[in-house]
Amino acid sequence: MNGSSDSGERSGVSRRRFIEATGAAGVAMTLAGCGGGGGGENEVVITADQEYKDAEDSVVDALYDAGLSEDIDVTIRAGDFESGERQTQFVSALDAGRGDPDVFMMDSGWTIPFIVRDQLVNLSDEMSQDTLDYVQNDYLSSAVQTASDPETGDLYGLPLFPDYPVMHYRKDLVEDAGYDPEGENWATEPMTWQRFSEIAADVWDQNEDELEYGFTTQADEYVGLACCTFSETMTSWGGAYFGDHDNLFGPIGDRPITVNEEPVHNTIRMMRSFAEGPDATNAHPDYQKITNTDIFGMTEEDARSPFTGGDAAFMRNWPYAIASTFGDDESPVDESMYGTMPLPYAVEEGEGNYEGTGGSSHALGGWHLTINPNTEQQDQAVQVLEAFANEDVMLTILEDVGNLPPDPAVTESANPDNVGPIGNFLDTMAVAAENTVARPVTAVYPDQEPLIAEEVHAGYRNEKSPEKAMSDLEGRLEGTEEY
Repeated sequence: MNGSSDSGERSGVSRRRFIEATGAAGVAMTLAGCGGGGGGENEVVITADQEYKDAEDSVVDALYDAGLSEDIDVTIRAGDFESGERQTQFVSALDAGRGDPDVFMMDSGWTIPFIVRDQLVNLSDEMSQDTLDYVQNDYLSSAVQTASDPETGDLYGLPLFPDYPVMHYRKDLVEDAGYDPEGENWATEPMTWQRFSEIAADVWDQNEDELEYGFTTQADEYVGLACCTFSETMTSWGGAYFGDHDNLFGPIGDRPITVNEEPVHNTIRMMRSFAEGPDATNAHPDYQKITNTDIFGMTEEDARSPFTGGDAAFMRNWPYAIASTFGDDESPVDESMYGTMPLPYAVEEGEGNYEGTGGSSHALGGWHLTINPNTEQQDQAVQVLEAFANEDVMLTILEDVGNLPPDPAVTESANPDNVGPIGNFLDTMAVAAENTVARPVTAVYPDQEPLIAEEVHAGYRNEKSPEKAMSDLEGRLEGTEEY
């Protein structure tokens, strides 16, 4: 199993830096690990993020208010910071048959491999039908898919919170350049990539003495490129890794490999235009230069730092960047200057080559609660998860931890005044939540992810033409599908 994680790569230093600045009420991104010790009789131990440990009293009280028996003691334990380390420790605990912790908090990007190895409790067999119906009918469907058996559809994880990126921008610079983001409803109505590039180029040009970049994003050769930035942009062009999105989770070896097609080539061409201009080799002539080749070495924090520092007009990043910016006392960007909007698109929704493609698309991250099959507290653990599937508990987590609810309707109904820095941007978050694209997670995805990143990055840097890079990727993915 790949020891790295998409979420682990993107949170790293930034989330810790943000928590130090703003406390647990900010947008939570820390990736804690599995600790030692064990719970007593009728005690359920949950391994979770440090922010959940910090907010333990309010979260546990909310669980009791939601109907959890007070005879059950809930302990939240924070451990290792990195997602990859947490994954490794979970593997060790399960392989050794240890019953501690009772409940794992698992990355949505690597839950399915645990499911297919039959190492988690089947919640479809244990949870009440009312809760299962609520999860299936009202939770973010793409999050539920990453917590379910790809063959049977049975639920093995309860989505705790999703995560999805948006486009962040300098509202003051955009307005000074003559645009009207409020009048044009930028917060909720996606624009095309072509119009976005024209606006970003114009704003950058009008502020060339102040801004190093018109736009920053994550385009380095790392797991986040495969799972997230390339995946979502390709989807907005109508392209896909494995055809219709029904194939994202398999069946391995019995699905088409569709990377060597025009929409995917055009995704690479557009990014080359963004970085080197429309006249560059293998660039798309219809898109403007809005940044430079520095983006080909950027991950999340590399992209955020210039924006927070006042050196970029637009930035693709996760919601954590909002509170990280506001929590930075040295940042010249304050709340009045900050805007968000859904990610742009190249072709209209439903007009892509495959089902699920086209339109504004946002990579899905997030975490689930899963039950250790070796626990001696399985009945109690099930009751704890039942309590988490409650709107008031989700609101408590949003307000005290900063994580977005797995039920998008809860985000829409939240009081912006109670949820910290992200409160002013909930309308954009609600749109992003309804337009997510999951990672193609299967038992072989840990082998496929670095291949995708390598070949896409070769296309971005013009080490290979888009056609050559995607032809090579097609052949390499075919080899991994022989599972």
